[in-house]
Amino acid sequence: MSAKSNTDETQETSQADNQKRYWQSNLRLLGKLLFVWFIVSFGCGIILADWLDQFSIFGFKLGFWFAQQGAIYVFVVLIFVYARQMKSLDRKFGVGDDKDPEEESQL
Repeated sequence: MSAKSNTDETQETSQADNQKRYWQSNLRLLGKLLFVWFIVSFGCGIILADWLDQFSIFGFKLGFWFAQQGAIYVFVVLIFVYARQMKSLDRKFGVGDDKDPEEESQL
């Protein structure tokens, strides 16, 4: 009975470590994406707007474009990047809701 309880404790510890690593990876990804969003929206749209205005895109000053449109486009792209990266993390840590291909073939 002692060996079985040690095995159960080891599995619980392993699962807790896996969940902790998954959460840390998730937070690391969020931090990177939020940093990119901050740089694009606040940095390019406000702080660097005057400097970026010397360039133009589609006839608009680049600083104005980032403040009005560019930050929104980057945000939408970041949503897709986050979804793709989370799917990869889910598979890596075995927490995804994707069905196992072997299970699907047996159905």
